[in-house]
Amino acid sequence: MTVAHLETAQADTATPVPELLTAAYRRLDAMCEALAVRIAEPGTSPARTVGLTEGQESVEAFVEAEAARIREHHDHIAPRHVAASRALHDYAWSVGLLMSGVWLLEHRVPRVAPGDIRVDLGSGTFEVTPGTELVCLPGDPAALLPGTRVVAHQEALGAELRSAVADHMGPVLEALGPYVRRGSRALWGLVSDDLVSGLWYLGRTRGDEAAGIRAAAAVLPGARAPFPGGADFRSLRTSDGREHPTRTRLGCCLYYTIRPAEACSTCPRTCDAERLRRLEG
Repeated sequence: MTVAHLETAQADTATPVPELLTAAYRRLDAMCEALAVRIAEPGTSPARTVGLTEGQESVEAFVEAEAARIREHHDHIAPRHVAASRALHDYAWSVGLLMSGVWLLEHRVPRVAPGDIRVDLGSGTFEVTPGTELVCLPGDPAALLPGTRVVAHQEALGAELRSAVADHMGPVLEALGPYVRRGSRALWGLVSDDLVSGLWYLGRTRGDEAAGIRAAAAVLPGARAPFPGGADFRSLRTSDGREHPTRTRLGCCLYYTIRPAEACSTCPRTCDAERLRRLEG
C-alpha cells in the first residue's frame, strides 16, 4: 500500500497530532457517505450527546434513540435487544473506520479512547475529540511529534490497529452487553465483522475494492484475541463468469428481524444461492 499523508513532510513535523487527526477524520467523513462524524469543538457540545461509558442512563438513551430511528425509518417497533444490537453495529463500524481508515490511508494508527467519542442522540452523528497519541512507521515525518510511537513494520502496525480497536471497544461492550443480550464471543464477532466491513467499504469507496479486501485480510488474517475470526473472504461466480467477493459474518446485527426479506448479503442466514440471485439481479 502506498502512504498517502495528508500533510507535507515539513508540515507533519510541525503540526500537533490532534491537528493531523482532525484533517484525517475530516477527509474520511468527506470520502465516506455512510460515515457521519464531526470534530468536537473545545468547550462546546450539542445538548443531546452521550458517551457510552458515562453510565447506565447514557446507554439507555443511546439504545432508545436507535429504537426511535427504527420506528421512524422502518415503521417497526424493535425489541430493546434488537435496537441495542443495531446501535452497537453502527458504533463499532463507525469508530472502527475512524481508526482503520487512518491506518489504510496514511499508515498511522490513532488511539481513540471511549471518552473521545460522543453520539448525537437526534441524528446519530458521531462526535470525536482528536487524541494526542499516534503510532506510525519509521521514516514517517510524524514520528518526531510528541505523543507518537514508532513500530518497526507493517505487521506491527496492523497489530497496533487491532489493539487500538480492542482497547476502545472493550469498555463499550461491557456497557452495552446486557442490553444486546449476547455473550462475549458474539459481541467480539460483531466488532470483527465491522472492522473488516469498514475497510472493505473504504476500498469500494476509493474505487479499489481489492485493496480494501487485502487490507482487511492483513488486519485480521485469522482469529487474533479478542477477535474470534478473520476476514475470510471468498468468491462467488455469476453466470457471466465474473468473480464477486463475499464473506459470512461471524455475528449478526439483527437487521433481518426488522426486514426479514432483506437480510444482509453477508448474514449467516443468507445462503450462497440467495447471494448469487442478488448479484445476478
